Amino acid sequence: MAGWYELSSNDKGQFSFVLKAGNGEVVLRSEQYNTKASAENGVKSVQTNCGDDARYERKDASDGRCYFTLKAGNHQVIGTSQMYQSAAGRDGGIESVKTNGASSTTKLV
Repeated sequence: MAGWYELSSNDKGQFSFVLKAGNGEVVLRSEQYNTKASAENGVKSVQTNCGDDARYERKDASDGRCYFTLKAGNHQVIGTSQMYQSAAGRDGGIESVKTNGASSTTKLV
């Protein structure tokens, strides 16, 4: 099963999205946007940039766990991964975003 995006709003009227892999696991989470249209543009940016390895910034947290961010061409962060116990797990997460990020399916939740 292919991945998909879930677009949601919070009680303050802000919007965000997550990218889910085919197994339903969240592989990328956006920041908060003030409008639905801005969040939808964020999804489009993931779709555009997810295939380019240079757009991923691999990071290490202070507690030793690993994570990554996906950046647009203007160097703005589009999304952030979950925390992984190892660099190999993080790299697997990047591959999942590369595989699932081109999805055109967006669900409103």
